[in-house]
Amino acid sequence: MKASRIAAKASRIAAAGAAAGITVLALSAPAFAHVTVQPEGTAAKGGYAVVDFKVPNERDDASTTKLEVNFPTDHPLASVMPEPMPGWKIEVTKSKLDKPLEMHGEKITEAVTKVTWTADGKGIEPGYFEKFPLSVGQLPEDTDQLVFKALQTYSNKEVVRWIEVPQKGQEEPDNPAPVLELAAASEDGHHGSAADEDSDAESAEKASAHTAASDSASSDGTDTTARVLGIVGIVVGAAGVAYGVLAGRRRTTA
Repeated sequence: MKASRIAAKASRIAAAGAAAGITVLALSAPAFAHVTVQPEGTAAKGGYAVVDFKVPNERDDASTTKLEVNFPTDHPLASVMPEPMPGWKIEVTKSKLDKPLEMHGEKITEAVTKVTWTADGKGIEPGYFEKFPLSVGQLPEDTDQLVFKALQTYSNKEVVRWIEVPQKGQEEPDNPAPVLELAAASEDGHHGSAADEDSDAESAEKASAHTAASDSASSDGTDTTARVLGIVGIVVGAAGVAYGVLAGRRRTTA
């Protein structure tokens, strides 16, 4: 009887120890990183932005050799420009739009639907991450976020699909898609668009031209004043000489 109680107690202690060990492992296990997208500065509605897709390598025995980022079709972006990256080949894929976009007074009939980076070197090795920058625009004004679905390929041919759309009020999915949060446009309506940049450049040119004209007018006025004073000086000098000659003649006659 006593032996059975001791055995039962030992069994309970062992079970408690195992549960504690599992808890410790769960708490100490690192959270897995995933592909994310963040703007450099602010991504304002109706404007343009530079965004970085941050890609960590989550494997100990393989490198990331390819990244595919699929663009949202419900809010297409007409302008997408990648930044050259040493060690990576970049391919931009465009598709026809069901409904043309209008940008800067022009109709856009196609938009970028995918950008693919393929390593022509080592890629992203274990223990490292890399950022993949893109200039994008014009950002939509009728949504608060853009969802990009990404595929990460490793050198061992494994493909991780970051395509699950996070839902508000729910736990983050295992493979969340990168989500770009859009900020409200500034109160003065400035979006940082190409049209605004052209306007700023035009204003700067006008200001420069106005300054040059003012400098020219000031220079012309200064030259005119100098010429008038020079003529007056010559006249006064000539009058002085004439007066001296006449005075000398009078003294001689006397």
